[in-house]
Amino acid sequence: MKLGVEPGRYIVAVSGGVDSMALLDLLSRLPKVELVVAHFNHGIRPDSREDEKLVAEAAAAYGLPFEAGYGELGAGASEETARRARYGFLKQVRKKYGARAIITAHHQDDLIETAIINLLRGTGRRGLVAISSSKDILRPMLGYTKARILDYAQEKNLKWREDSTNQSPDYLRNYIRQNIMPKVTPAMRRQFLRQIGKIQDAAPRIDSWLEELAGTVSRGGDIDRGRFSALPSELGNELLMHWLRRSGLKDFDKRTINRLNVAIRTSKPGSRHPVKAPFEIEVGAKSVRFKRAGQNAS
Repeated sequence: MKLGVEPGRYIVAVSGGVDSMALLDLLSRLPKVELVVAHFNHGIRPDSREDEKLVAEAAAAYGLPFEAGYGELGAGASEETARRARYGFLKQVRKKYGARAIITAHHQDDLIETAIINLLRGTGRRGLVAISSSKDILRPMLGYTKARILDYAQEKNLKWREDSTNQSPDYLRNYIRQNIMPKVTPAMRRQFLRQIGKIQDAAPRIDSWLEELAGTVSRGGDIDRGRFSALPSELGNELLMHWLRRSGLKDFDKRTINRLNVAIRTSKPGSRHPVKAPFEIEVGAKSVRFKRAGQNAS
């Protein structure tokens, strides 16, 4: 397995699972790559301290600095809540060490699982390419399957811990991983990845066009109700998703988007509609504003 990572200092996110332990081993073999091992303890499982211990010992064995963060999120925390807390910690560690980027262990199966989840949620084309590399977050194992990573870890006699929540039927990702992914043939996988690649290639052009359109429909951050209402409903949905992502919101579904679309077009002035905590929209006679709940209009 080869990783395309340029020389420099990086924060490598290591959970203690097989994927991140394989990533750590692979990165440790690259010349002129300086690593800081970062582990976030979400506080979701009672045995999570054992994960932290394993990662700390691995960092010491590789002779690398180790940073730990703590969430105390509790057993009922959602995947999105855990993700936000984890990346908040990783960004802090990156800033502390002046690192070029954060490196995570996401792989090909993660990419496909996430695309399926977002298809079911109705989050649009961007949901199909939610996992990708950027200048701030590198994901150099996206070209490798889970099976290949597991083979590598066994070949190198690596130690890792299995996350017990990965077996829980309460998470949609686990259902997809256990019931759908085993039925995906190599041909189906190639076709799925080709389609994701096409959408990813087109995304910058579409986003640029949406940004231009947003400028004609909004003024000073407020949405012009008349201009928005003149748009086809599906195009309105694309704009709403564009605005939400630009505001830092990612965990939304088709039902939320449809509800907001209708509210902008039909709601009475003075009404307010929740988006996702802490945001809401406030409807005026001619315009609509995205704002934090409880924030006074300016």
